[in-house]
Amino acid sequence: MRLGAWVVLPPLEATTRTSTLTDKTLRILIADLQHFQRMKIERMFNGLDYYRIAPVQNLAELLTLVDYGCQPFDVLVINAELAVGIADLRGFLFDHPQIRRALVYGEPADSSGVPRQFGAKIITSPAPLPSIRAIEQLMTSVEASLGRSSRVRSQIGLAHNCQI
Repeated sequence: MRLGAWVVLPPLEATTRTSTLTDKTLRILIADLQHFQRMKIERMFNGLDYYRIAPVQNLAELLTLVDYGCQPFDVLVINAELAVGIADLRGFLFDHPQIRRALVYGEPADSSGVPRQFGAKIITSPAPLPSIRAIEQLMTSVEASLGRSSRVRSQIGLAHNCQI
């Protein structure tokens, strides 16, 4: 008995993306105290075809991965509550060579904005959880800023047996 050929189409939201070529080698670090929020953010990235994601639940894990990693993280998405132990979070994110871009969410509304010199590398949001739109915009800017040469560097880094 032969079954008819069925064509499975992607979900509508997957077909509305403007860029269908995502750089699957981008390394993403999600830092949040709550497991459910980390999962929700990770699923947003998965929906955009990003899968090299490391979720962490506390500041010690974050610092260990960032300080001892063999390859920089292209994106750090961090809850401001988790970063309370870092005196100057913006300075830390801006100066750290293992963090290329950062999205800090859950910032108090009364906190000062990101100074101009940090603006290209650090995005802040008062929202308790980043929206899919904010993550799409972040990843679009990350991919545009990295260009083709960084993809080659990422692939070279993979040859050194680095895991996430």
